[in-house]
Amino acid sequence: MYLSSRRIIIILHDICMVAIAWVLAIILRYNLPLFEELEALIWQTLPIVIIVQSIVLWFRGVYRGIWRFTSLPDLFNIIHAAILGTLAIVLVLVLLNRLTFIPRSSLLFYPFILMFLLGMPRLLYRLWYGHSFNFLSRNFLSNKKLKRVLFLGAGIYGDMLVRDMLRNRGGGYIPIGFLDNNSYMHGRRVQGIPVLDSIDKLVETVESMQVDMIIIAMPEATNEQMHHIVELCEKCFVPVRTLPKLGQLVNGQINLDALHPINIEDLLGRAKIELDWQIIEAGLCGKVVMVSGGGGSIGSELCRQIARLNPSALVIFERSEFNLYQIEMQLRQKFPDLVLHAHLGDIVDAVAVHHILDKYHPELIFHAAAYKHVPMLQSQAREAARNNVLGTKLLAEAAAAQGCKKFVMVSTDKAVNPTNIMGATKRAAEIFCQAMNVRTKTSFITVRFGNVLGSAGSVIPLFKEQIAKGGPVTVTHPDISRYFMMIPEACQLILQSNSMGQGGEIFVLDMGKPIKIKYLAEQVIRLSGKIPEQDIKIVYTGLRPGEKLYEELFHSEEKLSQTTHAKILLADHRSNDWASLLETLNHLTIACDNYAESDIKKLVKNLVPELHEPKLPTFEKKIPAA
Repeated sequence: MYLSSRRIIIILHDICMVAIAWVLAIILRYNLPLFEELEALIWQTLPIVIIVQSIVLWFRGVYRGIWRFTSLPDLFNIIHAAILGTLAIVLVLVLLNRLTFIPRSSLLFYPFILMFLLGMPRLLYRLWYGHSFNFLSRNFLSNKKLKRVLFLGAGIYGDMLVRDMLRNRGGGYIPIGFLDNNSYMHGRRVQGIPVLDSIDKLVETVESMQVDMIIIAMPEATNEQMHHIVELCEKCFVPVRTLPKLGQLVNGQINLDALHPINIEDLLGRAKIELDWQIIEAGLCGKVVMVSGGGGSIGSELCRQIARLNPSALVIFERSEFNLYQIEMQLRQKFPDLVLHAHLGDIVDAVAVHHILDKYHPELIFHAAAYKHVPMLQSQAREAARNNVLGTKLLAEAAAAQGCKKFVMVSTDKAVNPTNIMGATKRAAEIFCQAMNVRTKTSFITVRFGNVLGSAGSVIPLFKEQIAKGGPVTVTHPDISRYFMMIPEACQLILQSNSMGQGGEIFVLDMGKPIKIKYLAEQVIRLSGKIPEQDIKIVYTGLRPGEKLYEELFHSEEKLSQTTHAKILLADHRSNDWASLLETLNHLTIACDNYAESDIKKLVKNLVPELHEPKLPTFEKKIPAA
């Protein structure tokens, strides 16, 4: 085995400590000066003690520990090695000379002296290595210009980040202080770094202490807290880094590698979602799970989360070849043991749908396949109705015929009081699934939520692209607002809803407060290092056909009630006449086959009477200066 120079030094150190411990154990019994026979005994037994104890230390892995990371497990390992070594030494000496002239009390002193001599240098080195003075000396000796870092948040996360920074050789950073709103912490020290004041004093502190970087160590911060902190950071004109929210931290690790520049996602959905993962996993573990639209934004994230929960097999049904290829490669790389079946197919293709269900017999289907682009579908009612309504009908009927236990449909807030074809078709799909629930053994569950950041067609990528070109950023109306949620958060709540649902429910995800698109545009511009209206103009283009200013999460006739999960509400759905529903859907099928757009719109209106196209509000458009 190759031994580095450092490892050899550690071994030599421990051998010396073993020798000193043995000599001290005997001296403590007889005191100085030692008579000649005792000195001869020490020299005779010392090689035996060193060899035996070193072998025990080696097999206990004491030499493999890294001193600067010495912890309680390392100390316990030293204790065990000292005790086992003493027993082994006694056994060997009994066989050699029956412990002649060796005092029994020395055998009691020896392990305690050895524990001290092996453990104390390790602890002292860790303290020395991690101390801020030592950190400064290493960096000054390297002639490296240190970046002065101010931390926001002196809690456990700030403590862990500073500790990692102090350990990071050559990192080029020096923590100079904390700001924290807990007045109890003011004047105290965390890892030797002072807690200076409250976060509201950020601008003054950055100026007075010549701060080069700000690190936000508050992954548990709420939306309002993050908004306030970011506004303060924007006034400081220094780089800012932050931690992901708690649910997105890789393996829950808090270290410098987890830091990233602030993005718009950090301003939304900050509250940690508490999920009952045991119940969620129990509902998926060992089952064949199918995801329709598994290559889309929501579908692919559902696949990633389901793959972690040990299904017996995961079936992905996706019409986009590229999207299917992407998610298949990701899952095969990250979950090599997952039984994965990735199939190209369309939910309106009856032959393909029945073939997949006949082949794999999924026990649980997450139906995420849908057309979602409001303005595009407004002029293509046939495609919206054919995919969102008739495709859902086909998949739902096939699932029931195959004895699928649960069918979870992913819906949208645009299905509530719809002002566009897309929303109306999603509402019609909801109606059909609710009607199927009382007529089949399959449990049909609907989960309804608003927009997700980062999804295909999201405004954020569009804003970033427009900013990269120098602007302007286009917003349809100054007062338009939407509910937003992070994709992982939405998918986690979908899985939680599945575990809670018994059939027939419409679960509505708590989306928090609606956010103005104008505010999002301004924040994306600022996070890009630009000033709204000064560096990048915002232009209002007017609402597009089918759009409305404010989205709703439930209909006035749907009474919301609480569930066992604070983020999931239950809508009391309305009943529908099954015979009339089937008749309308049959007529809709004929209209789609004949490409009769006007008939399709009338039939969708018949299915969803609340569909209406409001008069678009007017306003004075802002025209950017030439």
